[in-house]
Amino acid sequence: MIISCKAILFDLDGVLVDSTPAVARVWTKWALAHGLSPELVVGQAHGRRSIETIRAVAPHMKAEVENLKVEQLEIEDRDGVMAFAGARQILSAMPSERMAIVTSATRALALARMGYAGLPIPRNMVTSENVVQGKPFAEPYLKGAALLGFAPEDCVVVEDAPAGIDAGRKAGMRVVALQTTYPAAELQAATVIARSLAQVRLKSVNPSLMLDVHPLIS
Repeated sequence: MIISCKAILFDLDGVLVDSTPAVARVWTKWALAHGLSPELVVGQAHGRRSIETIRAVAPHMKAEVENLKVEQLEIEDRDGVMAFAGARQILSAMPSERMAIVTSATRALALARMGYAGLPIPRNMVTSENVVQGKPFAEPYLKGAALLGFAPEDCVVVEDAPAGIDAGRKAGMRVVALQTTYPAAELQAATVIARSLAQVRLKSVNPSLMLDVHPLIS
């Protein structure tokens, strides 16, 4: 499938960086420390801001205080954090003014994980500090488009989580979903599903960005 667009908005974890084991370790540790179900907490954590995960699973706790603790744990846990195949190639080929990372992580955590993975740091980023309502609300991706100066309909989102897919679609964007974190059955709201970023290639950049996506065959 060939997709033409003017800009691409990449999620970070599960798309460019494989941090799934670290996410599971940190949230499991936090859940057990507070007498919560690790399975429930980890299931809520993917694709959302950590403060919203805390509010959802432990509304009785001071989310702002716990959020700082979780963030520090995530920054310190670098074991197994690595770039997905194809991530370095597509980031290096993209014109900097036509791409942004839109992540539910804080800027400090995003920079740490990209550093651990050895990926180039893009000029444009939307992180958790930049939004009032995180994914699955449209705000993060609308801010990403505005940051680059493009209309939402001219942008393509690359995501791995249902919350992020919902955010992209609510923003009026096409979404390429990667089956790196969730099964395909939970990604059906996307425009197209691929197995990973290795199946997404940038064919050309002028006058439009042309993505060649090899769809997942079920």
